[in-house]
Amino acid sequence: MAKNIVYFDLETQKSADEVGGWSKISSMGMSLGVTFSTARGDYRIYGEPHVNDLLADLQRADLVVGFNILRFDYEVLHGYTTFDLSQLPTLDMLVDLANTLQHRLSLDSIATATFGVEKTAEGLQAIQWFKEGKLLEIAEYCCYDVKLTKMVHEHGVRHRQLHYSNRFGKKLTVPVKWEV
Repeated sequence: MAKNIVYFDLETQKSADEVGGWSKISSMGMSLGVTFSTARGDYRIYGEPHVNDLLADLQRADLVVGFNILRFDYEVLHGYTTFDLSQLPTLDMLVDLANTLQHRLSLDSIATATFGVEKTAEGLQAIQWFKEGKLLEIAEYCCYDVKLTKMVHEHGVRHRQLHYSNRFGKKLTVPVKWEV
């Protein structure tokens, strides 16, 4: 039986500035969370009233894959649960790549250099959409980020490397040792 890999991303209701800084991520509130489960073969969108369903989805995963989820997404969710999400089997691609390169990369930099596609928005835009009640826009954006996360992970597993653009626009390659 194949592993249940759950790709995950969430957006917040508030920015770091609105809650008193990056040390208070758990106070930002989740606007929407999105998963893609390889076992189900589908995307699921969770609003704040369904955060417990999202937490259960993550806990059922054989592996949770995301980008900056240890430092950000899990911390947001810690505002809703006493369960230590860092105990889940997790591949945080940002952390893994930063350990190899000794600097951080953006998901957009990898997606652009590897696939020629860009993210459709950024987190502060999603916060503005939340304030305007535009949940559909947040869902589309967050689903797209989960799709990019899945594409990056699968490419890394298959080709054992990823491409990224450095701050000068030069395309570089980084090796990865990800397993399924």
